[in-house]
Amino acid sequence: MLLVMGLGGPMGWWATELCEKLAARGFLVIRYDNRDTGRSTKLSQHRVTRTDIVRAFLLPGRSRPPYTLDDLADDAVGLLDHLGIDRAHVVGVSMGGMIGQILAIDHADRVLSFTSIMSTTGRRTVGRAHPKLFRAILSSAGPNRDTYTERAVRTAELIGSPAYPPERDASVARAHETYDRGWSASGVARQTLAVLTQTDRTERLADVKVPVTVIHGTKDLLVNSSGGRATARAIRGAKHLEIPGMGHDLPPALYDTFVDAIVATAERAVDR
Repeated sequence: MLLVMGLGGPMGWWATELCEKLAARGFLVIRYDNRDTGRSTKLSQHRVTRTDIVRAFLLPGRSRPPYTLDDLADDAVGLLDHLGIDRAHVVGVSMGGMIGQILAIDHADRVLSFTSIMSTTGRRTVGRAHPKLFRAILSSAGPNRDTYTERAVRTAELIGSPAYPPERDASVARAHETYDRGWSASGVARQTLAVLTQTDRTERLADVKVPVTVIHGTKDLLVNSSGGRATARAIRGAKHLEIPGMGHDLPPALYDTFVDAIVATAERAVDR
C-alpha cells in the first residue's frame, strides 16, 4: 500500500499509528518523502517567488513550474520500480490525492485501488481554498525552527477539523519532526506552483477502472469539499464518504474510519 502525502508534508505526516493499523490489516505499508520534502532531493536550483505563485493563481496557463504533478507521479512509479513492486493500493492526501489520480489515469497498470482523501480534480471551479487562508498560505515561516513551529501550529489550528481540534503538543511535535527532517520553504513553493498549474483531470478520470473511494471533510477550508464531490462524480463507481466536522487534516479520532474505508476499497480490488 503506497501512501502519498500532500503539499510540504514529509512521510512522517502519515502517523505511525495509522500506518500500523493498516499493516495490522495485512498490508505492506510504504510511506515516502516527495521531492522537495524531508530527506528527498531538493531542487533548490529552481527559484519560485511569491509573485510567481500569485501569478499562477490569478493567471492560469501563464506559468511554467520547475516540475509538474505528473513528474511527482513518475517519482512514485520510480519508487515502486526500485522496490520491485508491480502494483499497489494507492492512498493520497490533498496534493497526494492529485498525484494518485494521475497514477490511476496514466499508470493504471501499477494501481490496484485508489483512496483519495481531501483532494480535488484540478478543475478551478471546485475545491477552492477559502479566501481567509490566503494570507496564511503566503506568509513566511521565518528564519528558524521556532518561527516555523509557531506558523505550523497556527496553520494546523486554522485548517484543522473543528469537530476534532488538533492538540497543540501534537502540532508542535509534528512541526519539529518536519523541520528537522529537512523542511524547505523553497521546496514548498515549488510544490505549490505544481499544484496551481495542474491540468483539469475531470474527463480523464472517467477512464479510471480500479475501485476508488473519495473521503472528504465538510469543514475543509484548504480544499473545499466540492473537490471531493467532483472527484467522486468523475470516477464511475467511486464510493464517496463525506465526514461531518472534518477539516484538512487526519485526526487520530478518525483513524479507524480511514482504515476501514481504505481496506474496503482494497478488498473491492481483490473481488474483481
